[in-house]
Amino acid sequence: MDPEPPAKKKFKAGNLNSFIKSSRKTANDSSKDESESKIPKSLSPLKWKKVKADNLDLDFCSQFYLKEEADELIRRLETDIEYFTGDLAKVFVFGKWHNVPRKQATFGEPGLSYKFSGISAPSRPWPKVLLEIKEKVSKACSKDFNFVLVNRYNDGNDYMAEHRDNEKELDPHTPIASLSFGQARDFIFTHGSTKKKDKSPNSTKIPPVKFVLNHGSLLLMNHPTNIYWYHSLPRRKTAPGVRINLTFRKVIKSKCS
Repeated sequence: MDPEPPAKKKFKAGNLNSFIKSSRKTANDSSKDESESKIPKSLSPLKWKKVKADNLDLDFCSQFYLKEEADELIRRLETDIEYFTGDLAKVFVFGKWHNVPRKQATFGEPGLSYKFSGISAPSRPWPKVLLEIKEKVSKACSKDFNFVLVNRYNDGNDYMAEHRDNEKELDPHTPIASLSFGQARDFIFTHGSTKKKDKSPNSTKIPPVKFVLNHGSLLLMNHPTNIYWYHSLPRRKTAPGVRINLTFRKVIKSKCS
């Protein structure tokens, strides 16, 4: 059965405006080894933080976009992004199909697709706003991203369960660049060893790493983070506003089939 075509959704501006006003400005991580990140000097005005621990390798910029820029971009994203419906709005988890607890869409170079949770999400032509954003993110990372997954969280009831972005079609040596707009949300990394039934004596000593991903922030998940660490965006009743997240990736075309 062919999936239904994506439908353009219209959302209420009131919810969007409320969370823009209340967006938090800082990320929270007090327990990990931090140092200055080696980001290209062409973007030296940006302030980056390096976070490393137990095969975790992250770069975080809490103000990749200034608030005024971020406000304008999320308004354009609300207008221009068409989200999946039908079969592409579902995932196959634990032997059953479930509705995705958020809105999703994918865009990229022709012929690419991204397989996850039982679906194969096709690339669609880049909207102008995403091309503009991609150019700045690519410059910041000195990487040529060719695919983006867009997730829209209507409020704190929408969430993302624990998972790793370790699919075979992803270039493992290109970071996943996670750009956040809107409502600040908690983002949690959990080491894979803590999930095994037969835990090693040291596994319980690896604590989760928690961030607050604020409006206009950029998080780079570098290799080998997604081999060893799961990440999630849990429900939060205290998060009433809209959040839109863009995760830019490098998909290897030969492995998409």
